[in-house]
Amino acid sequence: MTDRAAVLFANDAFYVAFLSHDIQAMDDLWARGQTISCVHPGWNHLSGRDVVMESWDGILANQNGPMFEIKGATASVFEDTAVVICYEVFEDTTMVATNVFVREDGEWRLMHHQASASPPPPVSDEVEPPNTIQ
Repeated sequence: MTDRAAVLFANDAFYVAFLSHDIQAMDDLWARGQTISCVHPGWNHLSGRDVVMESWDGILANQNGPMFEIKGATASVFEDTAVVICYEVFEDTTMVATNVFVREDGEWRLMHHQASASPPPPVSDEVEPPNTIQ
C-alpha cells in the first residue's frame, strides 16, 4: 500500500470511529509521541492528549449526534507527516476538515483535526492526486 493510500485509510478509520461513537478506536488513532491538538467547529483550540480525548469522550457520548458523509478526501504526504483535507457533509451544512497525520512506529496516527463551516464540496468527484514528496 502506498503512503498516500495508507493515510487515506487512516482518515477513513477516524471517521468510522467518529460515526460509530467508538471512543477506544478514536483513542487508538491519535498519536502518542506528539502533542496532539484539535479545533472542533465553534470551539477554542485544544492541545494535549488529555484535553483532546476528553472532548471526543463528550462528543462520542452523544449517541444521537448528526450523521454525515465524507467527500473529496485528498492526501499529501511529506516524509513522516501527511495532510488530508476532506468535506464533512451533513444534511443541512458542510464542514471542511483538515486532518494532520504523523508516522509513529510504522503507522499513520492523527496529530491534529480541525473542521469549520464551508460551502458544499465541488460536484465533481474527480480530484487530481496531490504531489507526494518522499
